[in-house]
Amino acid sequence: DIEMAWAIRAMQHAEVYYKLISSVDPQFLKLTKVDDQIYSEFRENFEKLRVDVLDPEELKSESAKEASLVENYNYGTLLRLDCSQGYTEENTIFAPRIQFFAIEIARNREGYNKAVSCSVQDKEGEKGTNNEEEEDEKGADSGGEKEEGVNTEN
Repeated sequence: DIEMAWAIRAMQHAEVYYKLISSVDPQFLKLTKVDDQIYSEFRENFEKLRVDVLDPEELKSESAKEASLVENYNYGTLLRLDCSQGYTEENTIFAPRIQFFAIEIARNREGYNKAVSCSVQDKEGEKGTNNEEEEDEKGADSGGEKEEGVNTEN
């Protein structure tokens, strides 16, 4: 029961985070009060680590698991391996909270998560365009009855 509750909470956290980076420009997000320090220490210690597509083996090293100033730094979270994709079984691993913050702050600041917000906004734009086209088609299919109805009162 405890493991199930933890898994549910981790998934809820992942869903909220994904919605957040999908709705705003992630480069301006602040995930913690100490984002600047987390980012500078992370890049100081892992300057060559690719954050766009992660290698799970690199995240298992002792230096990658170091504690931090973040409260509950060891709390389990879900982390996307490839930041251009969503949370799927193939693209998700469990990681300590500090790794989630360090990697996601880096992805946000370095512009890798921008692809998520752009793709979601593009899809929403397509929906709006498709809805407008559907309404135009409905008006055309009705033979302009709408307009005739308006004009008959004059």
